[in-house]
Formats: sequence, structure tokens, C-alpha cells
Amino acid sequence: MKLALIGYGKMGKAIEEIALEKGHDIVLKISSNNLHDFTEENIRKADVCIEFTTPHTAFSNIQTCLHAGVPVVCGSTGWLEKKKAIEQIALEKDLGFLYASNFSVGVNLFFYINEQVAALMSKYPQYQVSVEEIHHTAKKDAPSGTAVTIAEGILMHRSDKTNWINEATTSVNELAIISKRIDPAPGTHTVFYQSAIDDIVLNHTAHNRKGFASGAVLAAEFLKGKSGIFGMREVLGIGEK
Repeated sequence: MKLALIGYGKMGKAIEEIALEKGHDIVLKISSNNLHDFTEENIRKADVCIEFTTPHTAFSNIQTCLHAGVPVVCGSTGWLEKKKAIEQIALEKDLGFLYASNFSVGVNLFFYINEQVAALMSKYPQYQVSVEEIHHTAKKDAPSGTAVTIAEGILMHRSDKTNWINEATTSVNELAIISKRIDPAPGTHTVFYQSAIDDIVLNHTAHNRKGFASGAVLAAEFLKGKSGIFGMREVLGIGEK
């Protein structure tokens, strides 16, 4: 498979390493140093584009790839207010678009477990729920996209919670997400259920970027030749979308 890497920072280089190990070709690598190479002609050399950039550039980058007629796997977070527009473009062009806030197989299993636990714990309102996420100081958005996905999974099953908030809260209607930036943490996400009697804690800790990179390549392999809107649940066959 021929891949274009839109974003060639630490994550892009980790994806490149995994992709080459699996026998794929990298036909385009775009960073801030060679934006002049980010043309539709060059993009069309790829079977799938993998986009990992910034909240400010992701939307434009994905648009460019789709207009070039190439499906996109996207892992950039912080731009999701425009996600519906991207999905519409993909559908109109009969292309595939796959977004995930986190491509790690373990994290996506954690998402599913989190939803199952949230459904169970909804019967026991004496347990107050909160989310904490820890990342390295270079991470630009807060809360992390992973933490938001976790929070949304909880809100699906908690009628007493109306929204999440990125700070501590005493409101029973709000779900707190606490964001911490500590080097060199690659990513830790924790869900706390706390009562006056005991605590229940769900935790996922990433040891390095390899899990994220492996999942992104797996997603690209899944997306090749497909049209439609997908997520990691389709890639991994976990539950319902």
C-alpha cells in the first residue's frame, strides 16, 4: 500500500517506521518544512493519507486530500466542530474517511470497557465520576481527544450529567475532566468512581507511541478501497459504532 503522511513529527515518524516494517511504501511526507510539496498531484500518488497535524491545520489538510480523491485516516484532535463538513465531502466524493481520537488498540478496548462500566454504574448514583488525563507538555489541546471520547462514553449512560467541563467542579450535573501536562508522559487516562465508602478506578497508560502508530497503520489498511465514514470500532470489530 502507498501512504502519504500529512504531518511528519514524532507521530508521523513512528507511523513511518511501522508502515515500512509491514512492507508499505511512503510516497509523500509533509511537514512545515516542505508545504510546497502538498499538492493534489503528489497526494494522488497515495492509496491512503494519514493526517496527524494540529487543531489549526487539520481541517484544511483533510479537505485537500479528499479533493485530490484520496481517502483519509485522521488522528488530529481539537478541530471536531468541523468534522460533519469533512464527512459530507467524503460522502459526496464516495471516499473513505476514518477519524479516531486515539488509534491504540488498547485505548479503543478501554473506550468500550468504559461505556460498559458507565452503564453499570448509572444504577449507583452514590458514586461520583470524574476523568483525568496526563500528557506531555508539547500537547497543544486540552482536554485530550481521548479524554473527550471517554467523557462522551460516560455521558451516554448518566442521566444526571448534562455535559463535561475541563476543570474540577462541584456541580452534580457536570462531568469533570482534569488535564495535566507532565513530561515525558505519552498518555495516561483514568476514570474515577468515588463514594464515601470506596473508589473504583479504570486506568489506561501508554508506554510509548508505538501503539498509536500501529493502530493508525491498521486503520489505513482497513480504509483502502472503502467509501464511507468509519472509526476504530469498525477496524477492530468492537461492539456497535
